[in-house]
Amino acid sequence: MSIHDRTVSLVTGGAGFLGSHLCERLLDRGDEVICADNFFTGTRRNVEHLIGHPRFELIRHDVTFPLYVEVDEIYNFACPASPVHYQHDPVQTTKTSVHGAINMLGLAKRVGAKILQASTSEVYGDPKVHPQREDYWGHVNPHGIRSCYDEGKRCAETLFFDYHRQHQLRIKVMRIFNTYGPRMHPNDGRVVSNFIVQALRGEPITLYGEGLQTRSFQYVDDLMDGCLRLMGTGDAVTGPMNIGNPVELTIRELALAVLRLTGSKSALVYRPLPQDDPMQRCPDITLARETLGWAPRVALEQGLERTIEYFDRLLGRPAAPEHAAVRLAA
Repeated sequence: MSIHDRTVSLVTGGAGFLGSHLCERLLDRGDEVICADNFFTGTRRNVEHLIGHPRFELIRHDVTFPLYVEVDEIYNFACPASPVHYQHDPVQTTKTSVHGAINMLGLAKRVGAKILQASTSEVYGDPKVHPQREDYWGHVNPHGIRSCYDEGKRCAETLFFDYHRQHQLRIKVMRIFNTYGPRMHPNDGRVVSNFIVQALRGEPITLYGEGLQTRSFQYVDDLMDGCLRLMGTGDAVTGPMNIGNPVELTIRELALAVLRLTGSKSALVYRPLPQDDPMQRCPDITLARETLGWAPRVALEQGLERTIEYFDRLLGRPAAPEHAAVRLAA
């Protein structure tokens, strides 16, 4: 326990989609929470309801630079996670994953903190093994347009395990599969947010190829449950561990579900497949079931309804962001 008589937790990328939900959950369990974000993809709007909370501190910080704070736990979520954002400045994306991991691991080593890395299903690339197990090494293009994210996250995992072996650091590595929910960025190019925004605006819904690529979508609350359970395990449990929904569906099926739930009359339009876009993505969650007693509980329709409600409110504001062409991301 920290000198503050409660756990002090640092969440990097804490003003982002996932990070903001994590900050809430940590506050709910009684932690003191330091939220660090450089606001490249995160936004103050995501955590504005937490500002003023006596156990919440928001700081502007880029993890590619060292951070000097006293903490007990570190959740390293800082990195743009959608192709629209991470391909905007691919060099910075790689630096965020690699330098960010080095800086946060260095902090954990200095203060003796336990640290969790938010890794990604993208480490599997365009997989030749289906569903994907943690012992699968992946099939990744090391010099494609998505490589800055894929390889950056793979390198971050390497650094975590080397710090664990060399410095006995207490680490957890969580591989996140496609996650959706309130506070997704409306123009981040990910399928759930884009389909909902396009449907609510009555614009054509853009699919790539024939829309037959498969993904497995988990609601953000389920991810947070898995994250906190993993961080709460003993030191012998390091991961990597898949946290995702093993229910697989095609992108076209997702689009049709969004049309039905929004009541939209938007047409489906088809575009060529982007480079290196995986055709299949589905987690094997046997390890999470057996180790954490975890499995996703929120059904797709229930989660989509909550997410549609969020975007319906958001788009009612003046000067809502324009939508972006859809890409598929973890």
